[in-house]
Amino acid sequence: MSDRMDGVLAVGFVAAWSSGFIGAELGTRAAPATALLAWRFIIAFALLGGWMLYRRNRVPPRELGLHLIIGGLGQAGYLYGVFAAVEHGVASGTTALICALQPIVAVALAVPLLGESVSARQIVGFLIGLGGVALVVSGDLSASSAPLLAYLLPVAAMLSLVAATLLERRTRPRATLVDALTIQAGISALLFGGLATATGTLAPPADPTFWIAIAVLVVAAMFGGYGLYWINLARTGVARVSALLYLTPPATMAWSWLMFGTTMTPVSLGGVGVCALAVLLIRTKTPAEPLEPTHA
Repeated sequence: MSDRMDGVLAVGFVAAWSSGFIGAELGTRAAPATALLAWRFIIAFALLGGWMLYRRNRVPPRELGLHLIIGGLGQAGYLYGVFAAVEHGVASGTTALICALQPIVAVALAVPLLGESVSARQIVGFLIGLGGVALVVSGDLSASSAPLLAYLLPVAAMLSLVAATLLERRTRPRATLVDALTIQAGISALLFGGLATATGTLAPPADPTFWIAIAVLVVAAMFGGYGLYWINLARTGVARVSALLYLTPPATMAWSWLMFGTTMTPVSLGGVGVCALAVLLIRTKTPAEPLEPTHA
């Protein structure tokens, strides 16, 4: 039953996380990325904060501080790096490929810092998954005219998410998921709202497409994607939840095909199969493997 629930949560996470890229594509057709990110978190914080006040939840200072840092890294830092990279001309496929280094970097650091065990089969799976992502986004890899320094933005985004993941696992904050997301949305709203104000892009457009994108980004990508990310992380550990990120580029392309009619090349379709094989290798337990991850 536990394995079945893990599977359901994993599928839900991949679908919700990948929807964020579709929301970003919709929203940036109507407004700058800074406005899109600011209003995403302003609305999310208003909804979550209202519920938190209604429940009269109190968050200890330690929990508040931890989630301010986790939110700053895992939401504001990660999303700004991704959006800014695309705005500066880095192809979305190239950005996705760089961000796909996250599982390898996260697991490489989780072993010494958290004491999580990683098998040789899982290491092979991570390397195969990186190759699969490269195949999926191969058609987009050369479509870039960005300056060299712009490629540091997706690298910084990837490292921000790794840092947030490892900090959460190391410190094990006890706040509820709703309280955690409220605090993280609050710090992100403050950062992106300030950035949008400073750049004169805070005013939302009248285009209804913008608000459809905001709905997708708040409900599906944030409440669903980030919520399920932390739930999966708590249940299965860094290695298995990080492996699921290899499935987000194929899932994003599936969303794009359904909504925008985007076509996938045979090479990209082959990459989907390679990604699926990698995740199967990483997430399948062997008889010698503990049911739960070990920690320092």
